Amino acid sequence: MSYILPHLYNGWQADQAILSEEDRVVVIQFGHDWDPTCMKMDEVLNSSVIYLGDITEVPDFNKMYELYDPCTVTFFFRNKHIVIDLGTGNNNKINWAMEDKQEMIDIIETAYGGGGARKGRGLIMSLKDYSTKYRY
Repeated sequence: MSYILPHLYNGWQADQAILSEEDRVVVIQFGHDWDPTCMKMDEVLNSSVIYLGDITEVPDFNKMYELYDPCTVTFFFRNKHIVIDLGTGNNNKINWAMEDKQEMIDIIETAYGGGGARKGRGLIMSLKDYSTKYRY
């Protein structure tokens, strides 16, 4: 994971990151610094305010958010997990590397304002369908 981005080293730090933001979406990428999938995602996420949590160093959330993939990105707003329908059947996270920065920016903007968390919606619909029929 990127050396530029803030890392979370324990469950308390992750909780504080989620709890401390009142006005911005909190994005947490769970994975490993050495994983190639996470490295690709780092390039996209560097344009956002995010935190990184190594799933070995911070196993507190592995079971809760089903962090079994090499690289997983989750979203939070005002201490609530944001559920986004990306067309994949898994509305809790992104578990593949996005290579297009603009796509990730669009997802974050949708999650926050365009129809999402700020308006109190429980389920947010992505602008794009990422199901397997679109190469994902």
